[in-house]
Amino acid sequence: MPEHSDLDAALMLRVKRGDRAAFGELVEKYKQPLFNFISRYLRDEVESEDLAQNVFLQMYKSRQRYEQTAKFSTWLFTIARNLCLNEIRRRSRHPAESLEETHSEHEDQPQRQYEDKTTSLPADQVLHSELARKIEQALAELPEAQRTAILLCRQDELSYDEIAQILDCSLAATKSLIHRGRETLKEKLKPYLQSGDWKD
Repeated sequence: MPEHSDLDAALMLRVKRGDRAAFGELVEKYKQPLFNFISRYLRDEVESEDLAQNVFLQMYKSRQRYEQTAKFSTWLFTIARNLCLNEIRRRSRHPAESLEETHSEHEDQPQRQYEDKTTSLPADQVLHSELARKIEQALAELPEAQRTAILLCRQDELSYDEIAQILDCSLAATKSLIHRGRETLKEKLKPYLQSGDWKD
């Protein structure tokens, strides 16, 4: 995609000049895709909401350094991936602390009550829900680069070239990561799938 047709980059250049309305437009457009990516990466809904907000905070703080050298979405998801990696590293260094934080964060909050809908759902919806859980579990077990490549591939606005830039590797290596990740997922999910065809 030619740079001049990247409307999001044009909005970011307006943000760089102090246009808060342009910033709001970008937040509105990307808040759900970013949350989807981060929540599948971290598998923690509360933490994912905080991290998604942090992505936009970093985006705003970096506005004066922004240059249109890549597509805007590539730049934004690179920030998101880096923050996810930082969070994973923090958890691995302080696993006990992370558990304590999670406990204390929710101590004073009323417990959310979720209705168990599985008993009232049609059988096919129950199976679909179970498959979704199995997919998320299988994704979490992939090596980091493969998992990230697969998750980024789910974002409609990102091409293979842009995913390669985010992962900081060649286009061939990116395609290989996606292929290997999909093959591993198909193997893990074979008992739950009626067909071996991966739906892009």
